[in-house]
Amino acid sequence: MMEAAGVPTPERRRAMPASSRAPKTPADPLRSAVAGIRGEVRFNASLRDLTSFRIGGPADVLVVPQDLDDLCRLSKQAKAAKLPLFVLGGTNVLIRDGGIRGIVVSLSKFKTMTDEPGSVVYAAAGVTMPVLLQHAIGRSLAGLEWAAGIPGTVGGCLVMNAGTRLGEMKDAVQAVRLVRTSGVVQDLDASSIRFSYRKAHLPRGIVAGVWMRLTPGKKEHIQAVVKDYLRYRKDTQPLTLANAGCAFKNPRPDTAGRVIEAAGLKGYRIGDAQVSEKHANFIVNRGNARSTDVIRLIQHIRRRVRISTGLKLGLELKIVGER
Repeated sequence: MMEAAGVPTPERRRAMPASSRAPKTPADPLRSAVAGIRGEVRFNASLRDLTSFRIGGPADVLVVPQDLDDLCRLSKQAKAAKLPLFVLGGTNVLIRDGGIRGIVVSLSKFKTMTDEPGSVVYAAAGVTMPVLLQHAIGRSLAGLEWAAGIPGTVGGCLVMNAGTRLGEMKDAVQAVRLVRTSGVVQDLDASSIRFSYRKAHLPRGIVAGVWMRLTPGKKEHIQAVVKDYLRYRKDTQPLTLANAGCAFKNPRPDTAGRVIEAAGLKGYRIGDAQVSEKHANFIVNRGNARSTDVIRLIQHIRRRVRISTGLKLGLELKIVGER
């Protein structure tokens, strides 16, 4: 096939890196939505290495707001341009190979932590849970031991009401700072937020920070609980392989890991996506898994578990983006 001057053939377009392709969302709305942003703005940005799964296509534009004012401006301008905003926490998410249309937001610059009266700690949404946990331990504050080993951010853990067998996010939340789609900042008391299993039911907007009410305790005891739970996670979970955490919600009173293992699926593999041999509720990336591999594996797991137990497994993993 001949190639007109300046116009790549379909074959060359398929071979071109994502960063050199034009965004699928029209450029004018994208540029108007990010005009004046002081943080980082990257068009056709790769998202693969920003996720714990190491899977996924590009974003039309990735924005890393500098601060709260920058986030408010972005929210307001995106609404005016009628463009969606997707906040990327990096864990518990599978991005499809086609990438994400519109604007992807990373709150990696939101790192503020402040101590307030009454054993309260304010943590901005981009603070990671390991950092927050160590901050609490350093001040002899208990209430976050359940988060030992969770790699996610404060904002992401709030949105999904992250938790383990020791507790969950809602147990420690006092209030949430939210940037509404209009660009207005709203602080919500925890009593006005309904929490359910792996979900916080919030108004539309972006979590900018969370106030955590903790409890004074003995540092040595808190450290011992955290150490024991980190050892448990190391012994039972595939921490050395790329994954997105638990793939399925537990079908209470049973556990997803047990019913998947009972269906004979531990180690089952499609492409480079595999049911972990260590914990059956984890899907791991053996190196070059694509989102289609993971999705086919999810469908196979659900079908086999439904046949063997009659249970319908609900996804804890969030699947986003285009095929």
